[in-house]
Amino acid sequence: MTGPFAFVRGLRRPAAFHGAGETHGFFEGWYVKLVSAERDQRWAVIPGIFRGLDGGDGHRRDEAFVQVLDGTTGRSWYHVYPVGDFEASSEVFDVRVGGSHFSATGATLDLPQLSGRVDFTTELDPWPVTWRSPGIMGWYGLVPFMECYHGVVSFGHGLEGTIAVEGTPASFVGGRGYLEKDWGRAFPSGYVWLHSNHIDADASASLIASVALIPWVRSTFRGFIVGLVHHGRLHRWATYNRSVERLLSIDDSHVRWALDGPDGTLELSAERVRGGLLHAPLRTAMHQRVEETLDARIAIRHVDASGRVLLEGVGSCAGMEVFGDIDRLLATKGRGR
Repeated sequence: MTGPFAFVRGLRRPAAFHGAGETHGFFEGWYVKLVSAERDQRWAVIPGIFRGLDGGDGHRRDEAFVQVLDGTTGRSWYHVYPVGDFEASSEVFDVRVGGSHFSATGATLDLPQLSGRVDFTTELDPWPVTWRSPGIMGWYGLVPFMECYHGVVSFGHGLEGTIAVEGTPASFVGGRGYLEKDWGRAFPSGYVWLHSNHIDADASASLIASVALIPWVRSTFRGFIVGLVHHGRLHRWATYNRSVERLLSIDDSHVRWALDGPDGTLELSAERVRGGLLHAPLRTAMHQRVEETLDARIAIRHVDASGRVLLEGVGSCAGMEVFGDIDRLLATKGRGR
């Protein structure tokens, strides 16, 4: 089990490995998104490790893995490796699973679907980390009993290189990448996750937005974290910074969400499309249960307190997951309300 010193040190390094010393009831995974300049190649590659709990049969499932999602077709693959084939640094972003290697300089892939090297041509652009607010989770990241922790390793960075996609070369020169990660005991029982850094109103803009059921002591609340980078500034809406939700509706075709906070009003309307199934960590195993797409479209409107429109556009090549007990998610109140 991770000790207090390692936990506090890890707060300063969200991109690094947090599982040193964890032997059961733990997962960690890095979400590496690769989109070509023409946007005809859209891939998510997720290296990670899972250490399960006893499922009641006297056996515990431990495995390293690399998940692959083809965002253009919705196909997905889950490659399992022995835990011994996993290596990761507790200091920096540097992960090896089998023959694949991921770091701040790029990704080397040795997978049946993808092989080759993609370099990151610009520095990674992480969510700022301070002692009072260690990344995207704010002060909740300081709480040692959270079910799941989240980090944004890079809002966006340039790509170059060529990958063989099922044997056919595909260029990623001039492409755009994104990096985030999760670690902890299990994914939330219900959540929505959205991301795009292909926003037509500002080529450098990036959106990450998530709302989830958060276990808290003997209760559960609906918590949210949203970051929108545009025109050189990070704007935030979160449970921890006094932001409030004016609207959250989810139906078969759209997720509609409106928030007010210190950075103004944000309105999102995300079109739901079918995607591929990914595995997500439960307590005893990595279950194939989460449908994710890299083909969603998100209408984004950001207005300041005076009513001035700061950003209005559409995010494409967007990632989206809508998972779990959504009725309960919608019915649950936010903390403090």
